[in-house]
Amino acid sequence: MPQDPAFGGKQRNTYHELLIALGGNLNSPVGAPAATLRSALSQLTQNGAVIRSVSTFYHTPAFPKGSGPDYVNAVAKISAYWSPAEALDRLHQIEAQMARERDQRWGQRTLDLDILAYDDVVLPDREIYDAWRNLPPEVQIGRTPDQLILPHPRMQDRAFVLVPLADVAPDWVHPVLQRSVIQMLKALPEAEKAEIIAINEVAS
Repeated sequence: MPQDPAFGGKQRNTYHELLIALGGNLNSPVGAPAATLRSALSQLTQNGAVIRSVSTFYHTPAFPKGSGPDYVNAVAKISAYWSPAEALDRLHQIEAQMARERDQRWGQRTLDLDILAYDDVVLPDREIYDAWRNLPPEVQIGRTPDQLILPHPRMQDRAFVLVPLADVAPDWVHPVLQRSVIQMLKALPEAEKAEIIAINEVAS
């Protein structure tokens, strides 16, 4: 039976729990952003993932502010056999099918799929994770990690992530910060949370 050396030889037929952020603010080959997110969810299942739950879809301001049209954002809780590297590769393949271009960090895009969390794993290690989490805001926009950093180092700072995340995993506890999603969300400014507007879209 296949073994996964990244997890101490654990059998690869073990499901892992992933939290995936979905977003987009440009039309893709399948249509407007909401349609793109629905297609991405379908493609996740076609790649072997089991969708456990999907948040409401939300209109959110472009990040950084003024950088483009509003986004549609959501979060999905999924289970899959994938290793972290396999998960990242599959998400990038789905993005590519939706004509995602990576010309500019935090630029406009047809589809953005981010792994927020993979079980309670911290990758690649605590020291590197802490370095990325503690980057000053003015430095963040100019630097892109060359490896997968988990949990997502910016998730606790972003209302457009935490609001939909609270729909699907309100009690999930950050393995480094030791705070639940609800606790992290409560810590954000009310004005930022008020900008995240639920829309009349369903995932199916």
